[in-house]
This record gives sequence, C-alpha cells and structure tokens, in this order.
Amino acid sequence: MATPSVILSSRKAGVVRLIGILGLVGGLAFLLVGGLGWTTVSSQLSDEDITVAEDASFLGGAPVVGPFSAYAQADIINHHAMEASGGKTYAQLEQDDPTRPTVMTASLLRASLFTSILAFGVSAFAMGVGVLVALFGWAILTLVPGKNATV
Repeated sequence: MATPSVILSSRKAGVVRLIGILGLVGGLAFLLVGGLGWTTVSSQLSDEDITVAEDASFLGGAPVVGPFSAYAQADIINHHAMEASGGKTYAQLEQDDPTRPTVMTASLLRASLFTSILAFGVSAFAMGVGVLVALFGWAILTLVPGKNATV
C-alpha cells in the first residue's frame, strides 16, 4: 500500500470520511429524487393519453411520455396555431379576431408541454449531479484510510 503524502490526524480523517459518506448518501438521494421526478412527469403525461400529431416534423404518432415527444407535440401545436392565425401570435391578433381563442389555447398547451420538458431537464440534472456527488464521495472514502487501517 502506498504511503499517503498528507498525514491526517484521526479527528480530521474522521471528518473527511464523514464527508465521503455524506457525498455517497447525498448523491444516491439526488439520483433517487431525480429518477422519481422523471418517472412522475412521464407517468402524468402518459395518463393524459396525448399522441404527437402525425404531421409533426419528428416522432409523429408517438405517445407523449418524454421530453422529445413533448417538444415534438409543442412544435406542431405552434405550427398549426401560426397557420390558423396567418403567422400572428396571440398578442399580435386583434381582440375581436375569431382565431384568438384558438391561438391562446395553443399557447397554453405549449406552455404546459414546455413545463414538462423543463421538469425532465431538472430531473436529468439532479440524476447527473447525484452520480457525480456519489462518485466524489466514493473517491474520498477510498483515499482516507478507515479507523483501523494501518499505513
């Protein structure tokens, strides 16, 4: 076994080991919570029974259960709304324009789908951070000898 280049007192080594354990536990918690968030959003989208429109630029006909299918559906909703309004957004339409309620509904649907996309991103970020934090915790624990280890 190689001799460490830094000698820690037993108290300091205990603190560093505790940090390593907290890293492992915290990382696993982030991974679990991120996975739970991803699964919950996917399940809720699945329960809505949304299917990407067949004329979407990608994933046409696929169920909306993930970030890519949610984006595909949001994109085609925007396409249809712009087509119906002559290329005008809700704010650009006159208040008495008969297509204004359709464009408003499309805008609200897109906002909801983009919220789910953001939730997927936050969940993926949490899982990625969890993996990194757990790896850092593991690395710390492997570098600091246990209480009964001899150097």
